[in-house]
Amino acid sequence: MKYRKLGDSGLEVSALGLGCMGLSFAYGEAPDKQDGVKLLQAAVEAGVTFFDTAESYGPFTNEELLGEALAPFRDKVVIATKFGFKNGRIDQGVDSSAQNIRAVAEASLKRLKTDYIDLFYQHRVDPNVPIEEVAGTIQELIKEGKVRHWGMSEAGIESIRRAHAVQPVAALQSEYSLWWREPEQNVLPVLEELGIGFVPFSPLGRGFLTGAIDETTKFNDNDFRNRLPRFSEENRKANQALVDLIKELAEQHKVTSAQISLAWLLAQKPWIVPIPGTTKLSRLKENIGAVDVVLTAGDLKNIEDAANKIQIAGARYPADLQKQAGK
Repeated sequence: MKYRKLGDSGLEVSALGLGCMGLSFAYGEAPDKQDGVKLLQAAVEAGVTFFDTAESYGPFTNEELLGEALAPFRDKVVIATKFGFKNGRIDQGVDSSAQNIRAVAEASLKRLKTDYIDLFYQHRVDPNVPIEEVAGTIQELIKEGKVRHWGMSEAGIESIRRAHAVQPVAALQSEYSLWWREPEQNVLPVLEELGIGFVPFSPLGRGFLTGAIDETTKFNDNDFRNRLPRFSEENRKANQALVDLIKELAEQHKVTSAQISLAWLLAQKPWIVPIPGTTKLSRLKENIGAVDVVLTAGDLKNIEDAANKIQIAGARYPADLQKQAGK
């Protein structure tokens, strides 16, 4: 494993983290709890030190899973969790009041079996609470030793700047991959300017970029992807061109499509740390192998030139979820 620092925060993590949401919900049937524990502990043994969860994953059960699995390794790992939804439920809307932030922090500490949170993200910006107040509450939690660093998720550049001016933001977590490159336009330059790390979630396009999904794939009824316009059958068919491009590059390098996709992200900036999620040990090992895939300047130019000719079809979120992003 290789390691990186998230911007100027000094927070050092494995170059690839592990997104843990799928171990509890969102992508069909979640694995058995003990299988989840085994996967998390296997990740630690493979050198992964950065684990991403949230109170809303489950809700609550994902933090409990991490608390159990990572307790023996607590001093060796960095745990990121999130606040910002009413009662920890995404469908109830946002709540970044000071009272809720503090309540979530205390509850998360108990579920995670720890006395500090390494990285505490605001899950979505709350339009009803000035971001300066949110930053101030986090600053108090940092002074109390309950939180070490804070971050934002899916935030827009104005909110990032205002928050960072009160309490330095260690990391922004937002979607970024070869099929969602919007952060390159405005967000990445601001993060570089301010010295904030970037943590891309869904770096494999929720599985699509691995080549394991095509237009004929049927998702479980409770799979989150059923709600996403980009995963409609017609859009999967239209977006197959990008998957074919990645597969061709992977064959040239004698690696997998997932490894090419992750290596491309790692090559963008030294302060980018993707957090692919998986429920399978074989995929975990495959993803970790991406840190050893070196793409040359020529490779990156070829990817850029080819990707620019491909028009991606479909919105990444339905309208109700999209309006929470980029605030």
